[in-house]
Amino acid sequence: MNKYHFHKKIALPLQLVLIIPFVLQIFGTVGLVGYLSFKNGQKAVEDLANQLMKRTSRTVNHHLDSYLSIPHQVSQINADLIRMGLLDVRDRKTVSKYFWHEMQVYNLTYIGMALTTGEGLGAARYDGKTVTIDDWSAKLPNNCINYATDNRGNRTKVNSIYSYNNFAESWYLEPVKAGKPIWSRIYTWNSPFGPYITAAVGRPIYDSNNRLLGMVGADIHLLKLSNFLQTLEVSNSGKVFILEKNGMLIANSGKKQPFAIIKNEVERLKAVDSPDPIVKGIAQQLQQRFHNFQNITQPQELEFDFQQEPYYVHVTPWRDQYGLDWLVVVSVPQSAFMAQIHANTKTTIWLCLAALGVTSVMGVFTSRRIAHPILRLNQASESIASGNLDQVIKGSRIKELNKLANSFNFMARQLRESFTELEKSNVELEERVEQRTIELKNALTELQRTQAHVIQSEKMSSLGQLVAGVAHEINNPVNFIHGNLVHLNDYIQDLLDLIDLYQERSKKNDTEIQKFIEEIELDFLIEDLPKTLSSMKIGATRIREIVLTLRNFSRLDEAEMKPVNIHEGIDSTLLILQHRLKARPERSEIEVIKNYGNLPLVECYAGQLNQVFMNIISNAIDALEENNSKVTKPRNNCITISTSLLNSEWVQIAIADNGIGIPKDIQQQIFNPFFTTKPVGKGTGMGMSISYQIVTEKHKGKLECHSTPGEGTEFLIQIPIQQKIL
Repeated sequence: MNKYHFHKKIALPLQLVLIIPFVLQIFGTVGLVGYLSFKNGQKAVEDLANQLMKRTSRTVNHHLDSYLSIPHQVSQINADLIRMGLLDVRDRKTVSKYFWHEMQVYNLTYIGMALTTGEGLGAARYDGKTVTIDDWSAKLPNNCINYATDNRGNRTKVNSIYSYNNFAESWYLEPVKAGKPIWSRIYTWNSPFGPYITAAVGRPIYDSNNRLLGMVGADIHLLKLSNFLQTLEVSNSGKVFILEKNGMLIANSGKKQPFAIIKNEVERLKAVDSPDPIVKGIAQQLQQRFHNFQNITQPQELEFDFQQEPYYVHVTPWRDQYGLDWLVVVSVPQSAFMAQIHANTKTTIWLCLAALGVTSVMGVFTSRRIAHPILRLNQASESIASGNLDQVIKGSRIKELNKLANSFNFMARQLRESFTELEKSNVELEERVEQRTIELKNALTELQRTQAHVIQSEKMSSLGQLVAGVAHEINNPVNFIHGNLVHLNDYIQDLLDLIDLYQERSKKNDTEIQKFIEEIELDFLIEDLPKTLSSMKIGATRIREIVLTLRNFSRLDEAEMKPVNIHEGIDSTLLILQHRLKARPERSEIEVIKNYGNLPLVECYAGQLNQVFMNIISNAIDALEENNSKVTKPRNNCITISTSLLNSEWVQIAIADNGIGIPKDIQQQIFNPFFTTKPVGKGTGMGMSISYQIVTEKHKGKLECHSTPGEGTEFLIQIPIQQKIL
C-alpha cells in the first residue's frame, strides 16, 4: 500500500509530460538559431567595418600620394629648366612671371627660388585666391617687395615692403645642406587672410656646369587635407585623422581644426590634445598601446573601448621618398554597424517568446486531445460497472484510442458513428461560418477603404474639373478684355490727339466749351486715362496668371505620368489655400517660407502629387490653428517648404510647420486608413492614407513623418526623378 501511494505522489499529469519536452525543444531551437544568427551578424559587421576602414585608408593614401607629389613635380620641372638654361635666374621678371603662370595651373600656396647671392623671388597665394609676386634683393633691411599682378602675371603695384633673409630660413638652408630634394619642416603663421599650416618642398638648383645656384621650392596648404577628409563617406560618428610620428596632428575629418590660435599665433596641436574628443581618445589609446607612435610601422586593425562604446580602429603608416612619415587613422564606432544586429536580436527574442506561447497553446491542445478520450473511457467504464450500459464514447483521431473505444462500444457502434459524424459536421460548419465571417469582415473593411479612396479621388477630380472649368470660363473673357485693351489704348490715344488738334484750331474765347472743359477736368482726364488703361491691363494680366495657376493645379490634361515642374504644383496648391493663410482674429498670418532647390523635371502623376501637397499643407494649417487656440500669447505661424536633389536619381520635398507636433503613439498611425484625431465632420482619416499610397505605390517613393511635440512636424516626400518601367 505504501509503495502504491509513493508512485502516485511522484506521477506527473499526461498534459505536462506532453507539453514540457515540446516547449523546451522549440525554445532551445529558436534560441540557438537566434544566438548563431547574432554571432554571424556580429562577425559580418566586423568584416564590413574592416573593409570600410581599409577602403578609406587606401583612398586617403592615394590622395596623399597624388596631392603631396605636386610640389616635388613643380620643383623638379623648375630645376631642370634652370639647369638646361631655359630659365635664366638673372632675368627676375621673366622667372617671376613664369612662377605666376605655374600658380594658375597648380593648387599650391607658394612657388619660389632663393639664390646663394641672397636674392630670390616667388609667386604666392596668401589669401587663397589672388596670386602676388615677392621679389627680394640681398641688401637688408626692407629688401623684399610684394607686387600685385594683373591677369597676365605682370606686376602692377606694390602691396608691401618687408625684410627677408635667405640664410636665416630653413626653407632655404635645409635643402641646400641636404644636397637633394626634401621636405623642410611644417610651419605655421597667422596671416591677415587666416591661419596657414604649410609644408615646404626644397630642391638645390645647379647651372649647366653643375655649380650651385641656390634652391627652388614650393609650399602646399595642409589645411586642404582636412577639407578632403571631411568629404569621405564614413559613418556619422566615424573619424579620419592624419598625424606625424611625433604625435603632431596634421588633418582630421571633424569640424574641430588641428591647430589653436594663442595670442594671435597659430600653434599646432598634438593628436592627444585635440579638441575633438574622439580624435583625442583614439590617439591616447594608440599611444598607450604602442608607447610611441614611432613604433607603428605596419598596418594595424584594433578595437578600443571609448566613452563606454567599442570602436574599430585602422592605422596605416604612410611615407614618401622625400622624408614624410605619417600615420593615417580611421575609427568607426561599433554602434554604427551593430544597430541592425541588436534590432534583429530583439526580434529573435520576441519570436522566441511567441514560439514559446504558440508551442504552449499547441501542447495544451494536443494533450487534451489525448487525455480527454482516456478520461471519458474511464468514466464510461465506471458507469458500466455501476450498471449503466447506455454509454457513448466520442471518437478520436488517435488510432490506438479509437480502436479501444470501438472495442468498448462495439454494441453501440452505429449510434456512436452517427453522433460522431454529426458532431464533426457541426464543427466543420462552425469553422466554415467563422472563416466566412472573417472573410466578409475583411472584405467590408477593404470595401470601406476603397469607397473612401474613390470618394476622395472623385472629390479631387471634381475639384480639378471645377477649377479647370472656372479657369477656362474666366480665361475667354479675360483674354478678350486683355486683347482689346491694346486697341482701346490706340483708340483713346487717337481721340486725345483729336482733342488736342481741335483745341489748337478752335476758338479760344468759346466760353461754353471752356466751361465744359473745366467741369470734366479735361487735363486730369487726359493724364489719368492712360494710367487707368495701364491698371486695367495689369489687372487682366494678373487674372490670366491666376487662371494659369488654377489650370496647373487641376492638371486635367496630365492624367498620365509625365515630367513636370514640382515647384509649379506647390505654388498652385499654395494659391488655392491662400485664403486659409491670411490673418484671422484668433491668429496671425501664416508665413510660408520657400527654400526651393534646383530641381529637374520629375516624372510623376502631377494631379495626384498636387493632392498630396494639398493634404499635407492643409493638415499643417490645421495644426497651426489648433496650436493658436491652446496658447495665450500670440506666436509666429510658419510653414517651411524645402526642395532638394538627394542624388542623381531622387528628389526630396520637405513640408514643416511649427505647430503643436504629433505625439509618438499617434505618429505610427497617421498613415492608417480611417485614423484621424479631428472631430466628427472635420475629416475622414483617409487623406494621409491616400497620400501615402500615392507616394509609395503610384510613384515608388517614400513618405515619412518626423515630429517633436511642442515644436512642430515635418513631412519628407522622396520620389525618383524617373519611374522605372517593369
